[in-house]
Amino acid sequence: MRSIIAVCTLTALFATLPAQARDTEYKLPIQDITNMADYQDKIGTEVRFFFGDQKTPAIEQRLGEYTTNKKTNAFNKSDEEACRWVMLSALVSLKEKALQLGGNAVVSIKSYYKKDEFSSSTEYECHAGALMSGVALKGTVVKLK
Repeated sequence: MRSIIAVCTLTALFATLPAQARDTEYKLPIQDITNMADYQDKIGTEVRFFFGDQKTPAIEQRLGEYTTNKKTNAFNKSDEEACRWVMLSALVSLKEKALQLGGNAVVSIKSYYKKDEFSSSTEYECHAGALMSGVALKGTVVKLK
């Protein structure tokens, strides 16, 4: 009887403890994405990307701001590998939106994870957990002259 009470007490104690979910923030080089073997196949040359405050050619028309929030399975991958994969997925999403709107570039791209902006011309922000990794980006779709 005492062991049943002890087990019930321990179960109740552990059930009330907060869950410890991992959410590791990384700032990783954009160059690692553009150097990926899959980059050219998935991105192509139809849409150009400009991060942070990178100089752009003359803009003919602004077609709207767009946000993408991508997640990927991080199981059995290093955090960096999962982050590279999900960043590529986020860029594909921006490319598709630009083409849908008739644009040929996305400018002022910023990381936008949980609506917190991080702007850099050389790095992006990725959050990695035990099971999922995520990248959120915000940029303006434009038509360059």
